[in-house]
Amino acid sequence: MPQARRTAAGLPVPEEHRVLLLAEGLPLDAVARRLSTSSRTLRRRIRVLCDRIGVRTPLQAAVWAARRGLI
Repeated sequence: MPQARRTAAGLPVPEEHRVLLLAEGLPLDAVARRLSTSSRTLRRRIRVLCDRIGVRTPLQAAVWAARRGLI
């Protein structure tokens, strides 16, 4: 199985896209609509993202991205 393409921050491209949308300050429901997914699925994927980068909340994920120059 091919490896997912990763960004300079080491995240798979879809995960970086999610954190960038979170950093825009949009409500999770709005982010889910933009990604054409359910809010429940988005919440689960954000939880996986937060676990992967070692933070506890979506806000901390946005700060993590800012500190790495992603936003």
